Amino acid sequence: MRNAILAMSLLTASTTIAPAADIITPTQPEIQDQQRWHVIFSPYVWGASLNGKAGLFGRSTDVNVPFRDIFDNLDMSFMGNIEVTNGTMGFYIDGQYVKTSQDEDIRNNELALDLKTTMIAGGAYYRVYEQALEGTTLFGNQRVFAIEPTVGIRWTQLKAGLEVGPFNERSKVEWTDPFIGTRVFYDINDRWNIFAEADIGGFGAGTKLSANGQIYLGYRTLVFDVPTTFRVGYRVLYQDYRDNDTFDKLKYDVTQHGPVIGLSVQF
Repeated sequence: MRNAILAMSLLTASTTIAPAADIITPTQPEIQDQQRWHVIFSPYVWGASLNGKAGLFGRSTDVNVPFRDIFDNLDMSFMGNIEVTNGTMGFYIDGQYVKTSQDEDIRNNELALDLKTTMIAGGAYYRVYEQALEGTTLFGNQRVFAIEPTVGIRWTQLKAGLEVGPFNERSKVEWTDPFIGTRVFYDINDRWNIFAEADIGGFGAGTKLSANGQIYLGYRTLVFDVPTTFRVGYRVLYQDYRDNDTFDKLKYDVTQHGPVIGLSVQF
């Protein structure tokens, strides 16, 4: 059962960070029009571990799975975020897809497990408070401290297949959570910044309760003259889901947590 939980994490993504030799040290740009709409694309990798309780096909287990165990069984993974903003308001979509598989021998029977996990979150935010700070960023924007409330929905789907000898079982569950939260942004100086976000959701609409929190330290530079921010941080996602069908096939009361690395490219 412990192995069946490995793939329920939305954990990893494939992305390539440009080598340091490709980074071009820029001159200070002119102050830009901050009300102009632009697009920010952010691929990233989340090295999350799992802790909690989960049940699959009527069997329950405690979950305590480090990231390295999940990575050993990873087949495919994608993860990224797209944001459209004019500096005052914005819209974003965050998507994650993970596919894992595993084969084991149990009492002379071969066990084959495959799971596919997809999560898509979309939302909007509005900057309700902004304090201008001295100077500009490397990209020519005014340095600021800002607070941005956000609302959205988070959709999760899990597909699982289990084969043990002649036994073959497949299952699919999905749920959608509304959420509400706050984003905070602070420009430390022209290159360094801090971004944090926290939200809470579910409220019985999908999960009984879900909570998400993340914080990142960012470093601005230009890569081939394109504004780019490298980020490192930490993320925590908690979901408490109960399947309502008569077989009660899935229970998922799990916290995912771990470091995140990635980059944001602005167009």
